[in-house]
Amino acid sequence: MIANLTSEEQGVFDKDKLQIITERVDDIPLLIAQMIRMGLREIIDRHIPQHGNQRQLSWGWTTVIWMAHIITEGDHRKVSMSEYVQEMQHTLSFLADQPVVPLDFSDDRLAHLLRHLSNNTCWSKIEADLNQQTIEVYNLEPETIRCDATTVSADQEITEDGLVQFGHSKDNAKLPQIKLMSAALDPLGMPLASDVVSGEKADDGLYIPLIARVNESLEKSGLLFSGDCKMSALETRAYLVSSRQHYLCPLPLTGKTSHEITDWINTGIAKDQEDDLVSVFRENYKGELIFAAKGYEFNRTQVFEKDVEKMEWDERVLVVHSPAHARQQTAGLEARLVKAQEKIEALTPPRGRGRRQISDEAELLAAVTKITEAQRVDGLLNIQYEKQIEQKTKYVGRGRGQPIEKKSLSKQSVIKSPLLKRTKRPLQSKALGLAGKHL
Repeated sequence: MIANLTSEEQGVFDKDKLQIITERVDDIPLLIAQMIRMGLREIIDRHIPQHGNQRQLSWGWTTVIWMAHIITEGDHRKVSMSEYVQEMQHTLSFLADQPVVPLDFSDDRLAHLLRHLSNNTCWSKIEADLNQQTIEVYNLEPETIRCDATTVSADQEITEDGLVQFGHSKDNAKLPQIKLMSAALDPLGMPLASDVVSGEKADDGLYIPLIARVNESLEKSGLLFSGDCKMSALETRAYLVSSRQHYLCPLPLTGKTSHEITDWINTGIAKDQEDDLVSVFRENYKGELIFAAKGYEFNRTQVFEKDVEKMEWDERVLVVHSPAHARQQTAGLEARLVKAQEKIEALTPPRGRGRRQISDEAELLAAVTKITEAQRVDGLLNIQYEKQIEQKTKYVGRGRGQPIEKKSLSKQSVIKSPLLKRTKRPLQSKALGLAGKHL
């Protein structure tokens, strides 16, 4: 067979060795294309200044490629980027339509990029432009914004002005942490604003600056901001009302709420007996309507004063009973009761070698109180105990005992294991004399 070859094809066959370059593409083209569609590259280039002696690859392309690497590899280290770009150089150069070399992602250059992104003024502008661009791309109608904080623990050295500090932690109180405060579009979970602060800061003061940036970015009133009980601080609610926004958050059991909630619950029980509660149904994954909750609502007036300003507004209070939440709370209470009972019984084990007996009544009661408070079952256990005294007679001197020999008495007291009963009454404990018996 005779075939006519072009000059380029003939050049390939004329080469002594054909070089084939293989690069693992994975999802890099998809991630980069998505970020380009979101306009991330243009936004970064618009707000991060460029130096006259800067390398040809712009900050926008540097950010896009680096973020694609972080997402697909799960590796945020700067030191690994040069090696990665070396292995993906041809693919990245084709996607960026310009040469991409490992030197574009050196440690110094990436650190310089991070310094720009950590600037609050620069980051706020990038965040606002990205929200407007992405919401337009996805044609989203924002209605509900969810605000919450989380912590990330780190095993590293603490510096005076550093982000990593000791604070209230649900994960590990022995490790320092940083705190991330974020606002996301619900239910999509798309982030709208975020703040990274040092780990010792409380959540209460982080909501207003975050909400202000969301308002500035979306430029829309009537949004519903949802959060946990720390968002229900009166100043935060007043700020949302002044911004013409709405809020939904649980009330903490502190202040007036801790005293008023008993009356609210009693009112709900009375309304339930009269079948006067509103039932709420939701659709499950099978498309079936299931009972979710029932409750009632009432209005009250809230007043907030700061300096010379005073605000008043009407607030709706929802008193809701959720069967699923009630089952979860009941299971948790049962588990805590069992654990408290085991710990209390372990305070006075049967006598034996290596087993410590508590002989002091005050010490026992203090240990019991500490356990019930730690397990949050104070007043739910009725504890009864008895104190036994053993008396032994010993003869002084050697040989058999004689009537005229002196005798010495030794006493040993021990408190037997408590008898526990669950009760709805407060903790009641009594101690009898030396000849005590079970109550």
